[in-house]
Amino acid sequence: MAGDKTEKASPKKRRDERKKGNVFKSQDIVTVVSLLGSFCSLRFLFPVIYESTVSYAKKCIVGVGELKDFQALGGGYYLRDLLLQFIKSSLPLLLVAVFMAALGVGSQTKFLFTMKNATPKFSRLNPIGGIRKIISLKSVVELSKSLIKIIVLLSVLYQFLKRCLPFVTASLNISSLGAASYLLQYIYSMILKVIMWFGVIAAFDFLYQWWDYERQLMMSKQEVKEEYKQQEGDPQIKGRIRNLQRMRAKQRMMQAVPTADVVIRNPTHVAVALKYDISSDRAPILVAKGVDHTAFKIVEIAMDNHVEIIENVSVARAVYSSTELNQEIPPELYGIVADLMIYIYQLKGKKG
Repeated sequence: MAGDKTEKASPKKRRDERKKGNVFKSQDIVTVVSLLGSFCSLRFLFPVIYESTVSYAKKCIVGVGELKDFQALGGGYYLRDLLLQFIKSSLPLLLVAVFMAALGVGSQTKFLFTMKNATPKFSRLNPIGGIRKIISLKSVVELSKSLIKIIVLLSVLYQFLKRCLPFVTASLNISSLGAASYLLQYIYSMILKVIMWFGVIAAFDFLYQWWDYERQLMMSKQEVKEEYKQQEGDPQIKGRIRNLQRMRAKQRMMQAVPTADVVIRNPTHVAVALKYDISSDRAPILVAKGVDHTAFKIVEIAMDNHVEIIENVSVARAVYSSTELNQEIPPELYGIVADLMIYIYQLKGKKG
């Protein structure tokens, strides 16, 4: 089925898919953004968390040492204090991680919120569909990404341990605080390298997800035709409507020929019918025009209704090309048409 989908997705299909919640998104981008935000916030908040944790530890040690106070307050007091300390230390990091994850998703989906994907679909329980997903290209790509991430983690961890081994022996000659500070620097460096490598993987995943999303949205030529019919209507029906409209307009035009004062024609190809009411019209008005068979029909109706017919090639062509139906002739034709109208009036015994 995918082989015959050769057309790019139309704007309408993109809008429909977006309403369904089917939007382009790279989960690896979300993960990297969330990790980076958590890492930066941890570095910024670490001194505060450290001081708070040390203060709590000292408080617990002193409280346990004084058995009377410990028995009076009870273990529940210290448990509640431990829970409060944990919330104070972890909640800011958790909020930053959630905010960065939401930002990573929103920046890709343009902050789309829909409940379509939350609706249960029993078609997902189809075992055949599940097997197809397992052996699909997407599953192979996801497996490859997972293997690459494992390799990256093991490689960075190996480099970290390799650098830390000499430090372990050297740390015996420095203070515990200094050793902890150096160790934290190594850990920060390791985490930053992991995030950087994951960022590279996420960039490739972004390109792949974009390509896969565009591939899934592609349409067959038949789908494009069906969509066009839904938006614009069936071309055959619209063509029939236009033909009916033209036929009715032609009928109305032919009905106006008997009211004309004169029909000017190119003997066989062009005919125009003009009407002029001196009391209401500023200039002669074109009530009918046509070429070939239509021109012949105009002349035939004019003859049946005793409308004067004049052969003048240049005037017939000029009026036909420059004037629309039920419009006045242009000023540049006033003179020559006026001479023809005067001639007609004289033939009818009228005054100009």
